[in-house]
Amino acid sequence: MCKDYDQLVKLLENGYIQRENGLEFVIKNIPEGDNTEGKLDPRVFQILNEQYKKQRTNEMPDLSLLNIKDIPVGMLRNQMGWDNRDITKIEIKTSDEVIDGKYGTIPIKIYSPQSNTHLPAIVYFHGGGFFGGTVKVVENPCKALAERANAVVISVDYRLAPENPYPAGLTDCFDSIKWVYKYGEKYSIDSTKIAVSGDSAGANFATVCAMMDRDLKTDMIKFQALIYPTVNMAAVDTEEYKWSLDQYNISDEHRKLIISGLEGMKNSQPLVKKLYLQNNEDATHPYISPIFAESLKGMPETLIFTAEFDYLRLEAEAYGRKLAKFGVKTKIIQYKGMDHAFIDKLGIYPQAEDCINEIAKGIKSLFKD
Repeated sequence: MCKDYDQLVKLLENGYIQRENGLEFVIKNIPEGDNTEGKLDPRVFQILNEQYKKQRTNEMPDLSLLNIKDIPVGMLRNQMGWDNRDITKIEIKTSDEVIDGKYGTIPIKIYSPQSNTHLPAIVYFHGGGFFGGTVKVVENPCKALAERANAVVISVDYRLAPENPYPAGLTDCFDSIKWVYKYGEKYSIDSTKIAVSGDSAGANFATVCAMMDRDLKTDMIKFQALIYPTVNMAAVDTEEYKWSLDQYNISDEHRKLIISGLEGMKNSQPLVKKLYLQNNEDATHPYISPIFAESLKGMPETLIFTAEFDYLRLEAEAYGRKLAKFGVKTKIIQYKGMDHAFIDKLGIYPQAEDCINEIAKGIKSLFKD
């Protein structure tokens, strides 16, 4: 990586901090600085501009109108993810395990910094709309987390919809946490220092697992780091927020790309819901849409990351405000100029590396001896 990239990561260390009603809200600007209001980060602009040109020649029909068996799930899965980079500077031991879950075996990958024993654990769930994504896409972010947080990271290859709809993937994720809690010592893990994390749909699993842990009084999870979480699968207005394009500050110069991304993701929600919820579940159930929980009291310390031009930003930030309202120590970090799925571009977007650094900082602060 070039020196310029490292300088950009350095510039992201600080942000504008607002404190309100127990919530710490941090705004991190595009590191290039001036004249960026309402604009995409230049790296995001370059990628979205190329994608926009391709989309104009390959218009996609509304797949949510099809029967599930006719939806080209394989094609959609192949479009997910991004080639990212290994930013670690030390050797991270990687091992594959297959553990027993409630409904069968669950493959996991374990990333260890090989430093000493009694390390914190971060159980990580990849994103992908509940029906896609892989542990391979998030391997470099998980390795970086292991290095920067000096923690053992467990990446869970949970079952995907539509072959395995709700609650299959969620059950696998919670079973994985229980396994880490029970057998972690074998992998140099201190079971009193377990955190959960994930991106997008994986962040939904992370926070719902924390909610289940609270409800069942199993007291396993002490920290959650949620990267642009989806928390409103019902896609309806709540007491906490109402989704509207008017709530995004969009420059005329980048308007077509930003609106294309926001509306594209908004329009994909019925498809995601159709693939994930196949048994007439109430989409406002807190284990599906955690923002609808009557109470968030007793949830673990929380760190939420959002992207300025992400469709999920409004619901994720509303969720953070609701957590703080119920007395949960909560911090939100919003990256200006970013769009959804930036963690997939680790080593390309400096914001992705800063996100890793911030999670590591939070975990080290909480679990310091």
